[in-house]
Amino acid sequence: MTLDSRVSAIRTVALVGPAAAGKTLLLDALLAHAGVLAQAGSIERGNTVSDHDPLEKRLGHSLQSSLAHFTHDGIRVHAIDTPGAPDFIGQALPALEAADTAVVVLNAQHGIELMAQRLLTAAGERGLARLIVVNKIDAPELDLPALLAQIRDVFGKACLPLNLPAGGGQRVADCFFAATGDPAIPPDFSSVADAHRALVEQVVEVDAGFVDRYLTEGDIDPKELHAPLEQALREGHLIPVCFCSARTGAGVGELLAAIRTLMPNPAEGNPPPFLQGKGGEPQPYPATPDPAAHVLAHVFKVVADPYLGKMGVLRVHQGRVARGGQLFVGHARKPIRVGHLFMLQGGRHVEVDEALPGELCAIAKVDDIAFDAVLHDAQEDEHIFLRPLDFPTPVHGLAISPARRGDEQKLWEVLARLVDEDPCLRIEQAGETHQTLVYGLGELHLRLLLERVRELYKGEVATEPPRIAYRETIAAAADGHHRHKKQSGGAGQFGEVYLRVEPLARGAGFEFVDAVKGGVIPGQYMPAVEKGVRSALASGVIAGFPVVDLRVTVYDGKHHSVDSKEIAFVTAGRRALMAAVREAQPLVLEPIVQVEVTAPEHSIGDITGDLASRRGQVNGTRTAVPGSLIVQGLAPLAELANYQTRLNAMTAGQGRYTLLLSHYEAVPPHTQAALVGAYQAGDEGD
Repeated sequence: MTLDSRVSAIRTVALVGPAAAGKTLLLDALLAHAGVLAQAGSIERGNTVSDHDPLEKRLGHSLQSSLAHFTHDGIRVHAIDTPGAPDFIGQALPALEAADTAVVVLNAQHGIELMAQRLLTAAGERGLARLIVVNKIDAPELDLPALLAQIRDVFGKACLPLNLPAGGGQRVADCFFAATGDPAIPPDFSSVADAHRALVEQVVEVDAGFVDRYLTEGDIDPKELHAPLEQALREGHLIPVCFCSARTGAGVGELLAAIRTLMPNPAEGNPPPFLQGKGGEPQPYPATPDPAAHVLAHVFKVVADPYLGKMGVLRVHQGRVARGGQLFVGHARKPIRVGHLFMLQGGRHVEVDEALPGELCAIAKVDDIAFDAVLHDAQEDEHIFLRPLDFPTPVHGLAISPARRGDEQKLWEVLARLVDEDPCLRIEQAGETHQTLVYGLGELHLRLLLERVRELYKGEVATEPPRIAYRETIAAAADGHHRHKKQSGGAGQFGEVYLRVEPLARGAGFEFVDAVKGGVIPGQYMPAVEKGVRSALASGVIAGFPVVDLRVTVYDGKHHSVDSKEIAFVTAGRRALMAAVREAQPLVLEPIVQVEVTAPEHSIGDITGDLASRRGQVNGTRTAVPGSLIVQGLAPLAELANYQTRLNAMTAGQGRYTLLLSHYEAVPPHTQAALVGAYQAGDEGD
């Protein structure tokens, strides 16, 4: 395929990294350098391109990914600015699906933070070219040589500087195209010649022909190294490091030049990980950035726009998306029409006629669109999809309800709309506790969700912690009996039931056995007996929680030819079950969860000790990304309420955790006594 010259001039980059690294200001600085802005905005004035949401302006940091584009020196750059707080990684990770280059921005004052490690690792796993940008090099009291050494120690020897700070952080000195440097711009540390030599040697290592040339001829003109450079970036053999200050503009022009001359166009990076087929063994699909091919575009962001409705933000990977064209969404049989096609410039929607491979665009008013959907223009492509991202599991829960009765459906619709926008939010209706639960990645995540809910719902909401889904069971066999007899002048009610309960293995559920002989309970009434038994199991016996893991055998009873009715046997079955359970050594069970805590290495001792104090059991540790470990263990869910707050204190905000239900175990005796007492007190109050 001969690459279309328009496509070869496209660069798509995602600015990722920890909070306060300066990604938003860096994008503004790039836009200003390219002439799109007369002057870069500022967080204090609330006039940056990326942070256009009123909530972002009020809080002073990014909450969602934002797009911008510009043309400069013959190339068209599409850039995605992403939030850096760990709670909003669900906005940052999808940007990696849309970009060819991940620009990992570090704060020179803070050094390497866990979010930078997570995102650099994720970008490598996705096969992206990676570029590290050390921002804020004009800050006082920096040790940039030590930071560069730390970058190489943590991220590997593939990290080499493309430029070096000069003039006390007011300029940068190029190290790639300048073999010995400019005498007028001496670097603040190291030497341009040494950095240049290291870069060239690293690049030529991927190509045996260039290795021979380098050994025989010495230095090679960097302009000849484009192909091996792209190979080194694809293979992760080179991760360039650039220095800059978005505030002063130092190094911003050099960064833009590096993006233009060194970073891959849509055909030079690793191909997107498309798969084709149904079932468990889909095969790789070789998408090509050819505007003439069938359309393949991926929805990496969904926005609920108050004026444009549901809007899907796309990366075009193959073909050409045109205004007025038709596209299929995934497996849908009916195509959608692209009525309007936009490119986003922060909060502005710029209408365009077409989008080519490598470009980012948006289509609006499409109710069927969803995050991670693949859009295509040929029905034979309906089984093509992009390899899914591995998102962290949302485990920080909140129960939410409307302040006004009758508004439950309206609130649910608002929540569902917000969950559509964020792959790390989850909503569920808890049948056991009758609560509407929203799960996110942390307190900040849910606090911002509530702000959005209040904005969209236009009403007050009440919140409370999720109730723990305890269960009840039995530890011994026992018999129960109840005779229900009611006479009220007319037709009476009569039903009598004898039954036995026996414990089953944990997780076995419930068995109902009809062992009645001689017709003492006619078959027509046995479903009513089972209904009564199930009713008691659902509402609980000693503490108000569902009863599980037992066998109920009905073995005797009586009926009356006139007064027996279904309602009588429902009541008799319910009361007989309750009587039996009370005599069967009843237990309250609590959920035990598998917990994985990711944190810096120096915090692991505190974390393991804290889990042990919460009745937890640590099963081991493993390496996550360089400088951090994952602690694996089991713990009661009830002991992990507000755990993120405690984890933040132990890890300076760098720790994250995930939970997965493992099994149920009996609660300690004092906990059972408290739960039973609270239930009985509630009954008396009622």
